[in-house]
Amino acid sequence: MSDMPTLPGLPVTFRPGHTRAILLTAAVAIFLTISGVALLLEGLGPGERMSFVVTGALIFWVLAQLARIKVVADESGVTVVNIASSRRLAWAEILQVNLRPGDPWVFLNLSDGTSLPALGIQPGIARQRAIADARALRALAEAHSAVRPGEDQG
Repeated sequence: MSDMPTLPGLPVTFRPGHTRAILLTAAVAIFLTISGVALLLEGLGPGERMSFVVTGALIFWVLAQLARIKVVADESGVTVVNIASSRRLAWAEILQVNLRPGDPWVFLNLSDGTSLPALGIQPGIARQRAIADARALRALAEAHSAVRPGEDQG
């Protein structure tokens, strides 16, 4: 098949780079701004200043959690890191990699009948990159599943 993408070298990490940069930049800016306001406002007690800093740190943490999403593929399988969870999958568990028009991110159809969202590949800001990443992950999954015994290869 000539339209098959070349397989990336393993291990490979897929993540929304632009989104990550924006989130981390915003996290730092918000934390510094809120902390700066706490220091500059006159009439605040130490507890009130600390509550500003803690609020800024909490906002930073939330944005950092959003920025940590990724999909890591290696020889033995795929690790999907989403906002609040991380899941390790063997290649044999991944039946299909889907990124349909309008989908907010890639979905992995799994051998247990469920579907796992993989937020590390999302077409939000960099649509063409997300499509290329989804194709690469699909090609990797197909290449690693080609050796499954008992399946028709035709």
